[in-house]
Amino acid sequence: MIRDIVFDIGRVIVGIRPQSMLELLVRRGAPRLGLNATLERVGLSDHETGRMDGAGLIERFRRLAPQASHAELRQHWLDIFYPHHDMIRLAHQITAQHGVYLLSNIGELHWHHLVAQHGLAGIGHGALPSFQAGVMKPHGAIYRQAERNFALRPATTVFIDDRGANIQAARERGWHGIVHRNFQDTREALLRLGVEAAQ
Repeated sequence: MIRDIVFDIGRVIVGIRPQSMLELLVRRGAPRLGLNATLERVGLSDHETGRMDGAGLIERFRRLAPQASHAELRQHWLDIFYPHHDMIRLAHQITAQHGVYLLSNIGELHWHHLVAQHGLAGIGHGALPSFQAGVMKPHGAIYRQAERNFALRPATTVFIDDRGANIQAARERGWHGIVHRNFQDTREALLRLGVEAAQ
């Protein structure tokens, strides 16, 4: 029986539309790169593990696009996320009967923005963003922290994430896992696991 449901944030609770940010970078002098190459170039993992604050991340973007201002870079970066209202409703719906938690690779800039703009802190019973954990999925340490912080029992916990590697890491600890593709498939997967509140 599933007792606890743990949700990723990016591409699960919220969607990502980076085009405006990427186009701003090009207009302000950066080479045209895809999202993953851009994030690797600025070393996003330093921010998402808490080794670098938000100001440091924006400065790295500015070095990539030297004609951009800090203010416009920060605003465009914050605006890449938009809420998936169906998934947010689902998380709230199952909260009455299950433990519901957030576990995400995310930096403090996006975390505080999503809390302020979309009420992420009000979803479920707790959250472990990677910038607070000091480690990112799929490293096993972040799952261990989640187990301690939320008193999770692996056999009765299911993790919902859009990346197969992150789900595999959870399964290696004994968690159940759902690779999120869309609301309907995830809802049906929860129902198959006996999470009746997902109806």
